[in-house]
Amino acid sequence: MTGGTRGIGNAIAKRLLADGFRVVITGRDAAGAEKSAAGLSADTGRCRGIALDVAQFDRVQEAVKELGRETGGIDILVNNAGITRDDVLLRMKEEDWDAVLSTNLKGAFACAKAVIRDMVKKRWGRIVNVASIVGAMGNAGQANYVAAKAGMIGLTKTLAREYATRGITANAVAPGFIETDMTAALDEAARGRLLAQIPMERFGTMDDVAAAVAYLVSDEAAYVTGQVLHVNGGMLM
Repeated sequence: MTGGTRGIGNAIAKRLLADGFRVVITGRDAAGAEKSAAGLSADTGRCRGIALDVAQFDRVQEAVKELGRETGGIDILVNNAGITRDDVLLRMKEEDWDAVLSTNLKGAFACAKAVIRDMVKKRWGRIVNVASIVGAMGNAGQANYVAAKAGMIGLTKTLAREYATRGITANAVAPGFIETDMTAALDEAARGRLLAQIPMERFGTMDDVAAAVAYLVSDEAAYVTGQVLHVNGGMLM
């Protein structure tokens, strides 16, 4: 899975390891990725961390080939790597638009393209793209991020249609407001405004998101494809 060194990605990796999977996580920094992997797998050796910038298309293809030779192939892909460069459209710089689209959307495309051939040969595979509630409803000050996440949802549905007959499912998980360092740093007034939009009156947890991913990669979700599983406490219905 991409972007598994911290936050939601780290929680997903932890859950998949608990469910018995061997997991490879990626990060831009090799030392950081290796440290995170060591922390996740303790002495089991079932988690490995590698350095990978998913926006570098050729490097993604090479990395997946290398992992395939070492492991026998990648059966499950979780596209979680993402960055933000927020600002209103009038002030958004072209390089900030390009950076977010390259990592968040082009990265998902690059990784899916890299793994799909082996999945087709095996006639089995699971692709889960971590999108966002904002990809469905928009958000002021995040034109680049919203466009990338909305594009990711469209990519998910197209992959589902293209490879459904090959035993491959493609789905997206769209988190709402999740309890992270960022939400924890909000003042009470700001937290209150956000919570007022959520029928459950609480932020989600990273484990809530990880559970949704775990379901979609499981055999129980074998007949689920092309779907967006919203994890948002009812904020978007």
